[in-house]
Formats: sequence, C-alpha cells, structure tokens
Amino acid sequence: MMMNLFSSFDPSTNFSLSLNWLSTMIGMLIIPPMYWLIPSRFSMIWFKIMMTLHKEMKILINSPKSLGSTLIFTSLFSLILMNNFLGLFPYIFTSTSHILMTLSLALPLWMSFMLYGWINNTTLMFAHLVPQGTPSILMPFMVCIETISNIIRPLTLSVRLSANMIAGHLLMTLMGNTGTSLNFSLLNILIFSQILLLTLESAVSIIQSYVFTILSTLYSSEVN
Repeated sequence: MMMNLFSSFDPSTNFSLSLNWLSTMIGMLIIPPMYWLIPSRFSMIWFKIMMTLHKEMKILINSPKSLGSTLIFTSLFSLILMNNFLGLFPYIFTSTSHILMTLSLALPLWMSFMLYGWINNTTLMFAHLVPQGTPSILMPFMVCIETISNIIRPLTLSVRLSANMIAGHLLMTLMGNTGTSLNFSLLNILIFSQILLLTLESAVSIIQSYVFTILSTLYSSEVN
C-alpha cells in the first residue's frame, strides 16, 4: 500500500537512486528492430503516421530554409508518445509527468528558436511584438504583453504536458485504492470505469504529444 498518493511519481527507488528515469530509455530498445527486420504491419502503420505528421508540419513551417526541421519534430512526437504510453503500464515510471523532463524538452527548443530569430530575422521578431492594426497609444502595452507571452511559452508547454499526465494517473490511483472496500457489484462498476478511464488516458497521451509537437512547430514557423 502506498504511503503517499504522489509516491508513484517519485523518481527515487529503494536504493536511494533515481533509477526510475531509466524508463525514458526503455522504448528506444524497442524501436530499432523495425528498421532492420522485414517491414511489419506495425512499422508500416507507424511510417504512415510519421509521413502524415511530416506533411502537416511542412505546411505549417512553409519555409525552404527549415525543410529538415520536420525530422526533429517527428522524433520529438515519437519520444513523448512513447513515454506517455509507457507510463500507463503498472510499475513503470512516467517521466513526462515531471516538469524536469518536459521543461528539458521545451526550453532548448524555445531557446534555439529565439536565438535563430533574433540573430537572422531581427526585424521580423520586432514586428511580432506589435500586432498589425494596433493603435499607437496601445503599442507599449502590446510590446509588454507579447514579450511576457513569448517568455512563458516553454513553461506553458511543459506544464500542460506534465499536468495532464499527473491528473489522469492520480485519478486512476484514487479509484484503484477504493477497490478493497467495495462489494462485488460496485467493484464491477469500478473496473468498468477504470477501463474507460484508461482508454481516455490513452487518447490524452496521443493528444498531448501531438499538441506539444504542433505548438513547437508553430513557434518555429514564427522565426522564419
């Protein structure tokens, strides 16, 4: 029995080491065989998904200078999706539920976009601070608002992903802990509810990885 509701999100183990972070690398041991074995249905489906994402991101970026950046974003989608799904399995640490993991993905991306934009497209970056059609008297306020909204982008990206992962896992944990005190009829209802919630969490895992990747793509398109 868990001593603390949040103990499932604790990266430390019985050896006082943060070995639970190794779950981040588990999926990478599974992926390589699809590249050298005979193509299976799974690899063909995954290839179609990646090609669909590649085409969508290519339209969003819409710049010949950044054609290869879609590979970065599709790889980012694969990494987040893999970790989100691994967290749904029992006794596997959910690394994307920690702000340390999500911020380490969002902050370098945002920083690289900002450095590239301000060094190569300085005039365009200044133009983004004042939306078109803004009255002259409101321009100083709009510059402050746009600057703040731009600075907090990596924080909003990381908090959105980690908060959604934590919320679903906590709800499943709370519902699971009540199973020992229920009778047979209520237990059946609880199991059915848990299955529905697990299905919902699977959809959330896909949606959140997609949202993180698409928002990162949109942020990169603003600096080109």
